[in-house]
Amino acid sequence: MEAKKETSTMASGCLSEFESVKACVFDAYGTLFDVHSAVRRGGESLGDKAAAVSELWRQKQLEYTWLRSLMDAHADFWQVTSDGLDFALAASGVSDPALHDKLMGLYLSLEAYDEVAATLAALREAGLVTAILSNGSPRMLKAAVQSAGIGDLLDANLSVEDVGIYKPDARVYQFAVDRLAVRKEDICFLSSNCWDAKGASHFGFKVAWINRFKREEDRMPGAFVTTIQRLDQLPPLLGIGA
Repeated sequence: MEAKKETSTMASGCLSEFESVKACVFDAYGTLFDVHSAVRRGGESLGDKAAAVSELWRQKQLEYTWLRSLMDAHADFWQVTSDGLDFALAASGVSDPALHDKLMGLYLSLEAYDEVAATLAALREAGLVTAILSNGSPRMLKAAVQSAGIGDLLDANLSVEDVGIYKPDARVYQFAVDRLAVRKEDICFLSSNCWDAKGASHFGFKVAWINRFKREEDRMPGAFVTTIQRLDQLPPLLGIGA
């Protein structure tokens, strides 16, 4: 039998592949919550450095999760986020502890993308389980969910802190399977982070990559069921409101 090729497919024809889905599991940062909204709201003193600081902050935040996992030197996402911001500010020639603290505070109330609440509501109304599976610490996730007003639309808020290692380690995705008591083949996973979407697909989830910013697909194992630009494109693919 010819080996299955790990290439992504687009939305057409994927309804049948989602037929068995019982749960939709979402990454948080960059998927539900806009990670750059903290600097937009509180980084006015950075002037024309603001966008670069925000991008570098995010880059280092993610790099540090991967490197700490490889080093077996876990620290929670709050610490990693703070370390990433320290680096981004210093690399941009900014020394301002008060600004650091201000931006970290704003990270607890990141703006949700505008279609998030309506999408979660539609999924819940259709009887699907909805959950977050995130690198975020429990405190960070609780604050973000409360700030966005979506707590009643989620069945579970799952943090890697219960596993002790960051995504895309397979143990994180297995944690969702165990906690939700749903087979991995019956879980639709959504992330705007291609590396996370690839990791989840390689693990065995049905994955819709949320490619909001039309980025190039990573060359990693894992085949997506579909690629969409916004979360509100998901319900029709699941036969909801179609």
